[in-house]
Amino acid sequence: MSQFSQVCRTLRRKNWRQYALLAGCSFFSVLLITAYVCMMRSPTILSVLPEGGDSRKQVMMVFVLAAVGCAVFTTYAAGLFFRQRSRETGVFLALGATRRQLRAELGKELTVLSLVSCAAGALLGGPLAWGVWQLFRLFLVDSREMVLSFDPQSYLLSLAFAAYVAVMLFFLGSCSIRRTNIIDVVQESHRSEPVRAVKPWYGPAGIALLAAGGILGYFFPSFCIRTLHWYPPAVLDGLCYLPALVGLYMILLHTVVNGWRKGRAYKNIISVSMMKFQGRQTVRNMLVMTLLIAGGYFASFYAPMLRTSSGYSFETRPIDYEYHWRNDQSLPGRDEVEALAAEHGVSLTAWEHQGAALLGTDGYESIEQDNGAMGTTYTTEYREIQSGAPFFSESAWNALTGQSVDLAPGTCANVLDDEGGASYLSGGDVTLVTNMVTRNALQVTPAEPLRFTMLLGSYVLDDADYAAITAGLTDLWQDTYVCFNVADADASYPFAKALFNEIVDRSGDEVMQLNAYDPVRKVLAEEAGEDYPFDRAHIADHDFPVMERGDRDSSDFRNYWLYMPQFRVLDQNDFVTTMAVFLLLFIFIALICFAAVTVISFTRCMTIALTNARVYDDLRHLGASNAYLFRSVKGQVSKVFLVPALVGTALIAAFYVMIMYFNDSRFTSGELAGMGVCAAVVAAVSAALYLVYRLTRRSVCRSLKISAP
Repeated sequence: MSQFSQVCRTLRRKNWRQYALLAGCSFFSVLLITAYVCMMRSPTILSVLPEGGDSRKQVMMVFVLAAVGCAVFTTYAAGLFFRQRSRETGVFLALGATRRQLRAELGKELTVLSLVSCAAGALLGGPLAWGVWQLFRLFLVDSREMVLSFDPQSYLLSLAFAAYVAVMLFFLGSCSIRRTNIIDVVQESHRSEPVRAVKPWYGPAGIALLAAGGILGYFFPSFCIRTLHWYPPAVLDGLCYLPALVGLYMILLHTVVNGWRKGRAYKNIISVSMMKFQGRQTVRNMLVMTLLIAGGYFASFYAPMLRTSSGYSFETRPIDYEYHWRNDQSLPGRDEVEALAAEHGVSLTAWEHQGAALLGTDGYESIEQDNGAMGTTYTTEYREIQSGAPFFSESAWNALTGQSVDLAPGTCANVLDDEGGASYLSGGDVTLVTNMVTRNALQVTPAEPLRFTMLLGSYVLDDADYAAITAGLTDLWQDTYVCFNVADADASYPFAKALFNEIVDRSGDEVMQLNAYDPVRKVLAEEAGEDYPFDRAHIADHDFPVMERGDRDSSDFRNYWLYMPQFRVLDQNDFVTTMAVFLLLFIFIALICFAAVTVISFTRCMTIALTNARVYDDLRHLGASNAYLFRSVKGQVSKVFLVPALVGTALIAAFYVMIMYFNDSRFTSGELAGMGVCAAVVAAVSAALYLVYRLTRRSVCRSLKISAP
């Protein structure tokens, strides 16, 4: 071994913490990306995320954020590493070492470091995802559906990210050695990144752009669809948010350079100046942190919002048990249900069963035209028979719901939820009702909508009108609805489970249909000589889930079976089981985002400490007290943590409120309760970030030899 190599080896042992930090960041970033990709691309996950659905788009969006975040903090960790060793490089050059020698030694170091850290991250990413999954199964839910499987192709993305890390390390290392001026190399660790003066209007203009971009991005797709009859390409939807991104950058830049409290700037002039001279990278880091915090909160809000809103819906149901069946099926009636209830020590307190008819309704059919890269346009045409829906007579409705509805002849009322909303799920008003057996039609006038969440999407007719339009219907077009209560609903889970299994076992394959199945549209498709994609015979060809009795406890079956009963105690107790995959995935996404934020903030603060080390030494020699130096460090570190946390939290809170309200122009009681739980999540995450901030501040002070109080 040459003398030069021995010196380098000695320096490596002395500076092992620098190498450990870079290796740790590289390992951590590859580990997170690999774990995320393994879970995101798992067939188990993809089976419950419909192709082109909002859930899959949200998962991909947050993945991009997480990947950018991991790439950013790894890049800056590498930059910190090369800055720390820049003095050594300059000394070696001054003593006569050649750049070839330095490049060879650095190549050896980076080869070992990148191979070990990236390989370890890639190899352990899959086990990490599996371990988190198993913990979830252990403490929350364990079912046949929750067996995680991996797609070997998912490692291609992991390898691509690992390759980026390795190439980035070699590129930055080569650049650090290629510098022609030895003085520049020696002074690299103290180089500043100043930004030019920022006008006072940057902050207010940034806020305006942020608000405008958020509003434009949210409302542009719906405007195009509803007004222009155009489904714009996803890229264009994303571009609408660019003003918000520019505005966010302007806000952060104004905060770092100018601040928002001009009258107090003189009290922190040193720390403000230091932040200004580190402005470029600091602002870029803070921008990524802000987006990751917003993405992390967006993912973490999914579980509490869904659980709270669903729990509220379960609790407010006026009926304990509801189920229905097609009249050609033989499902348990009152005597059988009472006998089953007696076996489980349950007493029925009320019982009501009534008939309903599936009738054709008029409406407007969308005719789409694919325009390639320009998206899809559509036109609407009126159809006398457009789709089907369940219809009740007013007397049957009153018996089932306990309401007192008296409709005028020739009128028809559609059913909304209990709070008078969810009109987009109700089917809307109809003016023509058709018997699909006799093809007799009835002209109707829309009446005041009714409210009953458990029967959302159905319609009610006057008794005489109902009798006339349903004459001649066969059992295939008629359903029986059952509603009953029990003495102690919360203690009736075993009975509910047994009755659910009985219903499933006695339902024939012909009714094992997806809830998107519409027999009216099936008839229309067959008359047109086409296959109906939601029919059980063809549904697998269109990549939709097939309802199977053996999958009765799966998420797909519980959420999408056409005849899924509504048993309050069953839905309450099996909620986690039903939504397990969704809950786990979004919780994991949130953990990835917040972990990336933690590492980015730490590396950024340590970079600030290294760059300003000489400044702090000068201040100490000029007589600055330890308390003053600590306040300066605190001012910089707190800004790196506080600003992204505040902006990211405010951003996602405003966006979430906008989504909740404009979804159906109201806040439901369940949504308000869910937002209260989300506020508690923000408080918990904020406490965790504050702990990380305290630990980071202590590390920065230790590196600068400043005593922390």
